[in-house]
Amino acid sequence: MTITHHPDTDLIVAYGAGILDEASALLISVHMALCPTCRTDLEIAECIGGVLVDSELPSLPVDAVTHTAIAAAAERPRDPGPAAIPLRGRGTDFVFPQPLREYVGGDLGDIAWRSLGGGIRHFPIKLRGPSKARLLNIPAGERVPEHGHKGTELTLVLSGSFYDRGSWYRRGDVEFTDEATIHQPVAGPEENCICLAVTDAPLKFRGWLARLAQPFLRI
Repeated sequence: MTITHHPDTDLIVAYGAGILDEASALLISVHMALCPTCRTDLEIAECIGGVLVDSELPSLPVDAVTHTAIAAAAERPRDPGPAAIPLRGRGTDFVFPQPLREYVGGDLGDIAWRSLGGGIRHFPIKLRGPSKARLLNIPAGERVPEHGHKGTELTLVLSGSFYDRGSWYRRGDVEFTDEATIHQPVAGPEENCICLAVTDAPLKFRGWLARLAQPFLRI
């Protein structure tokens, strides 16, 4: 598994500092469970923060602080963290990494999906704070309704894939969209696309049918 689309560094730093809302923190923690690269970035960010707090390095240039923190990270015993989790398997192999299983009470087969229409299903996750998190189950080859955004949206692929604005997103990849984005992602042809999506404001659907259903679906 090769992850090519990662969360912005600011999100990783905010996650490490514990200042993200619960929904965004959940998505980042699930991505971390799948992505060794971002786990390393988080470790370096935490080291930089620790060095700044515990020493007089704030008086030094930023490059010197960063160099010292990276050196400290290299000397620390390496915690491999959770391994990238296989997509298929038996026994202890799961589609959902542990942070997500704790929130939804099981793995993919345990989800009580609700219809969004057009074969697309979702499962809202109850969380604190203004942002909303939901699992999406998009049939292979199906397009989601064209929409824009009143805020930001983070979408993490857990299974399958989707194509949007010239790029493919697969297991572990994260897509970021904001008010400037109008798009219509399409699920890959091989299997249903299972995603974790986090929004901080309602979507802006362009089709009248989707707009009519939006108040009832709360998306």
